[in-house]
Amino acid sequence: MFFKKGDGSKFCEKNMTWKDMIADFLVTLIPVVVGIVMLIMNFDTTLLIAILLLMLLTTYGNNAIRGQLTCKYCRQRALGCPAEKLFNKKNLS
Repeated sequence: MFFKKGDGSKFCEKNMTWKDMIADFLVTLIPVVVGIVMLIMNFDTTLLIAILLLMLLTTYGNNAIRGQLTCKYCRQRALGCPAEKLFNKKNLS
């Protein structure tokens, strides 16, 4: 609805690697590093819980969302989605 339809064959040409995920990792890594520095300077139980929760949601949360909700039901997976190939090593077709 927001973007015009592009060439589907170009979408499938992209070979996604873990290097393409650096921006996603930094979204979590920066707050965790800052939180650890703040914990070293002045320990706070609430901050420790927030950091652990952030790490838990980033690892297991992303796995659950991508593995059970998004990629599993996404129609672009049938086209050969680069992200689906990266996250789901086994063939789900």
